[in-house]
Amino acid sequence: MKKHDVILIVVILVIAGGWFGYMQMSGNGDAGTVVVTVDGEVYGEYDLTKDQTVSIHDTNVLTIKDKTADMTEADCPDKLCVHQKAISRDGESIICLPNKVVVSVVSGQAREYDAVVK
Repeated sequence: MKKHDVILIVVILVIAGGWFGYMQMSGNGDAGTVVVTVDGEVYGEYDLTKDQTVSIHDTNVLTIKDKTADMTEADCPDKLCVHQKAISRDGESIICLPNKVVVSVVSGQAREYDAVVK
């Protein structure tokens, strides 16, 4: 490796580190809203900035804490909704099929890209 190669690598790393830091610090100020639907009908809308626990038809318990929503309890047999990660970004959802409960985030943090196609 020559001297110019090392300089180029250092410059690229500094630019990438700066961009990563900027993206982490510039998070979306709007924390968003959680919309809960049961059997296709809106059950309620809840602000992600307000810590609260929501009981959904005595079958599921949704916990909103630290600007994330997490399904903490469910009476369904497989409890897949309980094992899903907490959601906070626009478009993310938690679904409990046996109880027909869908929890979705709208207008929250910017969505992360899975892939970019040109």
